[in-house]
Amino acid sequence: MTRRDFSTGLVIALGAATVAAPTFAEKEKTMKEIALEKLPYAEDALAPVISAQTIAFHYGKHHAGYVKTLNGLIAGTKYAELPLVEIVRLSAKEQAAAIFNNAAQIWNHTFYWESLAPVGKGGAPSAKLLKAVDAAFGSLDACRKALADAAVKRFGSGWAWLVANQGKLSVISTPNAETPVCDPATVPLAVVDVWEHAYYLDWQNRRADYAKALVDQLIDWNRVSARFE
Repeated sequence: MTRRDFSTGLVIALGAATVAAPTFAEKEKTMKEIALEKLPYAEDALAPVISAQTIAFHYGKHHAGYVKTLNGLIAGTKYAELPLVEIVRLSAKEQAAAIFNNAAQIWNHTFYWESLAPVGKGGAPSAKLLKAVDAAFGSLDACRKALADAAVKRFGSGWAWLVANQGKLSVISTPNAETPVCDPATVPLAVVDVWEHAYYLDWQNRRADYAKALVDQLIDWNRVSARFE
């Protein structure tokens, strides 16, 4: 082999090695990340109860911000290999506050968007769910009122939930990022977000009006029924 042949072979070999070795940027693309789930409807689909402007800020800024922050917090840690709900539960158990707050807010927000449907599109509770509603609250109207009241009475920021435990329904509320999903025995069915960014552009300080309008007009009872089955 001549010196020229050797040099040519070396260049080819090095070139092949360079191509085969992924760059850090390429590695980052293959790293597991928590995704910002797509909205199940257009940004203006919940108007007039929730405006497109509110959703643009709420989903596009707040929700997206939690996703970005969480991915930064868990990169290279044991949490990065877990599904979101397990990140929520483990960080709660380990009192990893920053990870929990962002992970739980992502889970809560995704669940919130998926609890809602455009006006007139949410259907009605299934027979099975309606039977449980009647047993727990007396009527669907009473259930709606209990959920809206819990949203109004939650002091400061938080969430009002319709949940099931062993087939029995109840309404609870949680502060800040707290979520019933930390208890595997509790099945969240529907939720009202009462952080101010969820309603202030549309309703200002009229939380009660927002909660009533959302519960009366936007709850996706088809999806709630499926969660209860």
